[in-house]
Amino acid sequence: MYKKFKELLDKTDKTSYQIAKETGISQTAFSNWKSGRSEPSLESLKKLAAYFDKPIEYFLEEYEED
Repeated sequence: MYKKFKELLDKTDKTSYQIAKETGISQTAFSNWKSGRSEPSLESLKKLAAYFDKPIEYFLEEYEED
């Protein structure tokens, strides 16, 4: 999931700090997702999906590298 989030950060030139401020998701949560210590809650996924205008399923799909 974090790889997809990171991809969107890169595409939009946003930082996790900016996303945290704008969505109310803590930077600690992003850090925990990145390290694999935790997974995002459904509420967090909804916020990210709305913020990036993506369906929740986008974040749940397996990441495939081309």
